[in-house]
Amino acid sequence: MENISIKEFYKEIFGESGCQLDYFLDSESTNDLGHFNVFDSEKFYHSSKNKSEMTYNRRLYYKISLIKGKNLVEFADKTVMIEKQGILFATPKIPYRYVPQTEEQSGFFCVFTKEFLSKSKTGLLIDEFPIYQPNSDFVYQLTDEQYLKIEEIFKKMDAELSSDYVFKYDLIRNYVFELIHAGQKLKPMESNTVPTNAASRISSLFIELLERQFPIESDAQAIQLKAPLDFAKVLGIHINHLNKVLKETTGRNTTEIINGRITEEAKVLLKQTQWNVSEIAYTLGFDEVAYFSNFFKKHTSLSPLKYRN
Repeated sequence: MENISIKEFYKEIFGESGCQLDYFLDSESTNDLGHFNVFDSEKFYHSSKNKSEMTYNRRLYYKISLIKGKNLVEFADKTVMIEKQGILFATPKIPYRYVPQTEEQSGFFCVFTKEFLSKSKTGLLIDEFPIYQPNSDFVYQLTDEQYLKIEEIFKKMDAELSSDYVFKYDLIRNYVFELIHAGQKLKPMESNTVPTNAASRISSLFIELLERQFPIESDAQAIQLKAPLDFAKVLGIHINHLNKVLKETTGRNTTEIINGRITEEAKVLLKQTQWNVSEIAYTLGFDEVAYFSNFFKKHTSLSPLKYRN
């Protein structure tokens, strides 16, 4: 599974001859504007240089797709068939792919970076919205009426992006938040196909949740997910199922993977920082120094201080 940046997204679409594109994106980054763009899906697929099936990867940007046409969507441990029309809220937290089942595809989609919405004056970060939580429903069904209302928002964004209005990006941000709020009111689509690679998707998402807590860069930072049950709750699956999946895909159970990663981070902090053992224990989720010392010795055969020295 690869991590696809916003630049790689464009290069996948339009090919490697992207000098102007690189300049455009770098200029936006320099100005600290973030990035936003909107596409007509039907025109996009006709003009795209890469029409191969979308691979199952993690995109390092956000994407909202208004989909009209039959599509198979795979994410986390779910596989959903969009029979007619729906809307998809993609986040860097959740690897996914969708596969068109017919050639008749239309709709709109927009892509944007976290920096683009950080300019909003709402005070809310995008990842604080329920629709962008790791256990969100991700794909939502639309009635004909709902589709037309959301399509109108995309058309407004498309028109505004081409305008000369000085504050057009502020207005577009409002439209993006309007889409998010509209999505949070929708009914999620039920998984109607038996997923063939659900185990690899659950495993990938578990590793993503675990690794996102590291590296520890401040003694005020503390990991929030430490117990297997913590991860199972976020993933929205039973702990026994998570253990079974990880055993099948990695050969280790949930506890062994978590403990192994915490041990590796503890070694780094003991060797590369001047923090005392109590501070390191706190950052790694231990309430008592004694608990951390016993944990570390169990997994390395050395006490924290002996390992440091």
